[in-house]
Amino acid sequence: MQRIALSKDLELSQIIYGMWRLGDDHDTSPAAVQAKIEACLEQGITSLDQADIYGDYGAESLLGKCFSAAPHLIDKVEIITKCDIVAPVGRYQSARVKHYDTSIAHINSSVECSLTQMHIEHIDCLLIHRPDPLMDHEETGRALDALVKSGKVGSVGVSNFKPHDWTLLQSAMNTQLVTNQIELSVIETSPFTNGDIAFLQERKIKPMAWSPLGGGSLFNSNDQKSKAIFNCLSNIANEQNTTADAVAIAWLLKHPSKVLPVMGTNNLSRIKTLSSALNVNLDRQAWFEIYTAALGHEVA
Repeated sequence: MQRIALSKDLELSQIIYGMWRLGDDHDTSPAAVQAKIEACLEQGITSLDQADIYGDYGAESLLGKCFSAAPHLIDKVEIITKCDIVAPVGRYQSARVKHYDTSIAHINSSVECSLTQMHIEHIDCLLIHRPDPLMDHEETGRALDALVKSGKVGSVGVSNFKPHDWTLLQSAMNTQLVTNQIELSVIETSPFTNGDIAFLQERKIKPMAWSPLGGGSLFNSNDQKSKAIFNCLSNIANEQNTTADAVAIAWLLKHPSKVLPVMGTNNLSRIKTLSSALNVNLDRQAWFEIYTAALGHEVA
């Protein structure tokens, strides 16, 4: 699998395994988590996407228990995690309201907790999970710069940021932000035309795509648009003896911005086929056939 350089110090696998639903599985034992990671590694998927809030602040701990049982895995993977969302559950159950916190104190506390929960000494890439309307960009920038300088964090980026959020934070930092993880799929195509992708592409910043299959709505929705998209994907899949979801991911991978899809599933058989998208061939017209279905009309 192709390696994608986000900076001179950070390379990730072209497809990332997302651990958002790790705690929703019927089996969350270290052995079960290890089986998922090993299924990824067999395909060259080495990058794991976490966040402190995943699993009501419990998913990082599940990964950490796996690393404790199988410490040899730590050096084979890259860890991405996120912070700044404070929800009144788990360790923050006393919070009066769900909110964001990009203060130095909270970011540092979150990083220390993530390191402890995952039983690791280094986070490869830390993302600010959501733009904080109360963010003091100079304070947040100092916090991220200091974490990189300390060696606890290798690289930093953001998630769900608009270009103006990005430029505000970057203006107060010495460290270069390396990615923006955004919602992007055949269901959510607006970043291709609203400036989000263009902003990153201009700066040679590779985007990560969360919910690259539309959160499952592509396969479970009864609305006509989703059905049209699914039928288009299925027709191409049948021609290439593959699956509709593989075509949907290949559609993202085709884009020159070098999108890194974050694929989240607990189904081991599906995990074993995440890389099948790499075998799909889409020419320009096939890409636009899918895009036309996604828009619901032909391009102007």
